[in-house]
Amino acid sequence: MRKTPRVGVVGAGSLGFHHIRILRELSGAELSGFVETRQERAREVGAELGVKAHPSLDSLLDASDAVVVVVPTSAHFAVASAAIERGKHVFIEKPITTTLEEADVLLDLARKKGVIVQIGHIERFNQAVRAALPHVNKPRFIDSERLAPFSPRGSDVAVVLDLMIHDIDLLLTLVGTDAKEISAVGVPVLTPMLDIANARVTFTSGAVANITSSRISREKKRKIRIFQQSGYLSLDLASGSGEFFRLRSDIDPLSARSAPADITDFVDRIKLEAPAGEPLKLELESFVAALNGEGPVVVTGEEGRLALGVALRIVKEIELTLPSLVGRAHHHA
Repeated sequence: MRKTPRVGVVGAGSLGFHHIRILRELSGAELSGFVETRQERAREVGAELGVKAHPSLDSLLDASDAVVVVVPTSAHFAVASAAIERGKHVFIEKPITTTLEEADVLLDLARKKGVIVQIGHIERFNQAVRAALPHVNKPRFIDSERLAPFSPRGSDVAVVLDLMIHDIDLLLTLVGTDAKEISAVGVPVLTPMLDIANARVTFTSGAVANITSSRISREKKRKIRIFQQSGYLSLDLASGSGEFFRLRSDIDPLSARSAPADITDFVDRIKLEAPAGEPLKLELESFVAALNGEGPVVVTGEEGRLALGVALRIVKEIELTLPSLVGRAHHHA
């Protein structure tokens, strides 16, 4: 690779715009431009950001050493495989692909071509998550809730792959073991796909997680609560803040049974802190660092496949109670 990697962006929608915006000024890489199939949108973004809009994917690949894939999920495989086939490193927005078969083909091709594959599970870079990780120790129960108002973006797939997959990746990261048993319910409301879903996941470690995701809520909410023997962590991903409630070291746990005092009298309340930073910028900085051999790939293609596998298992469980979804929510998710 050239000394300074040239990075292009495929897709200039609402999220692609921000990838272009950040890469334009990111040190350690040179933005080679972008490609967008909607010509009017391409002209608009090119003019606003002062960045070259390429006429085709091939043209962008000719000018790039790596590309960021920010197209609808259904097009991830086609775009990423075309880039990898030409020896280009890829950053793919979540989920990695629509099926495990596509993911396996993609990862096998990447190994053969010797290229980097990073998946855009952006919540790994959330300030609250970064602050919490040093305190996480063998979670036993995790409760996750992600609610969002309806948006056409992402509605081409089930909410499990649109929103819930963020939390699936976080759960796999926090627990550190595989999903063993899954039960789930869900229903389509505004689209032919699942719009709200709840899953209960039991991990091989014995930990249990309850996950709820909705894209038909009137409010936005992104919260995770983590319960473990050493205490309880409460994270607000929307604000990037969190707290750790831990039994004070000078308190006998047995005394808490009869103590009439308020819980705050025998529990330390620790504000979780981590350096501030725009998650998307931190994510792209990590990709550029990996391209330059200055850091690891933070979310590998294999980790992206693992999250996809759990997501598809959840969709399959829901299909058992909603046969009308078979062949639609599962295969097009």
